[in-house]
Amino acid sequence: MKFTLQIASVGAVLSALVSQSSAYSINSKIGVNGNSLSSRSVIPNLSIPSNSNSNNHGPITQKEVLRMTTKRDTIKMPTQTPMVPWTPPGSDYAQFVDIYSAMYRDRTLMIHKFIDEEVANELISIILYMRKEDSRQDISIYFNVPGALLRPALAVYDLIQQTKESCDVETVNLGLCAGMGAFLAGSGTKGKRSAMPNSRFLLQRTGIDKVFQGQATDIVLEVRNVKAMNDRMELALSDMTGQTTERIQQDLKRDFYLGADEAVQYGLIDQVLLPAPLKRAARGQEADLGAFEGEEEQRYQNQDNEGGWGNQRPQQPPAEKKKKDDDDGPQIAKG
Repeated sequence: MKFTLQIASVGAVLSALVSQSSAYSINSKIGVNGNSLSSRSVIPNLSIPSNSNSNNHGPITQKEVLRMTTKRDTIKMPTQTPMVPWTPPGSDYAQFVDIYSAMYRDRTLMIHKFIDEEVANELISIILYMRKEDSRQDISIYFNVPGALLRPALAVYDLIQQTKESCDVETVNLGLCAGMGAFLAGSGTKGKRSAMPNSRFLLQRTGIDKVFQGQATDIVLEVRNVKAMNDRMELALSDMTGQTTERIQQDLKRDFYLGADEAVQYGLIDQVLLPAPLKRAARGQEADLGAFEGEEEQRYQNQDNEGGWGNQRPQQPPAEKKKKDDDDGPQIAKG
């Protein structure tokens, strides 16, 4: 079924294309390149009359109309876990695995989520697997944690302390470690606890993990249990920082924020990771392309050469041309 609509100004529909009155027709189904489009994506068939007073570049083709009227989706970043190539030991071929699995192969953990029971069980499983593979090799843990529950965080802390008996555990604060996340960031091996220059720590006492309902006696028992675990956390924090328990309790009465340098002074970490200074050429030193080794056999950037530049062959000196005897004179035999 075909409908014809007369519109006073086509610019009301496609102002970017035309600025004068015209007429166009709309079909319920329009075939484009042999395909049939539904009525939801109707493409108007425009024909612009010529006008000597305006700049007329010819009629608008249907391809241009399709390009202008087609609704395009917003380009978004991929939401899936990035995949990276990883070569298994003893294999010559690489395979794509998610980036976290590749980091686990290098004994590196990245904690970037709120630590609840599920995340804590995952971390415990990964650390146990690393210990089974090699109980002597160091483990690196990077933190950017918005917080953690008390009981799951203490379970991860106990496993880290047990792991430190056989290997070193390196901890790094990348951005923010809040609550029990800051407690875990300071639980690594002393001398290998570090943070980025702009990272922050937030130390605080933790309350009840979930809403608790019941009789008054049950509520009192739960409160006592939570208080006992907070006291245990304060004792462990005093041991890892070197501060007295009284000062720890006084500091944790309110939210206690620490910068990277303040955390070093407090004893929560050992060092701040600063970028290495740029190496600049000394004055008067000429820039070169690198150091060449040897006189006969030269090597540049691990490229084998036979005395030339890059992959070029050394240029051989041109062969001397033999001088011919004078053609006019007699031939002279050379003995």
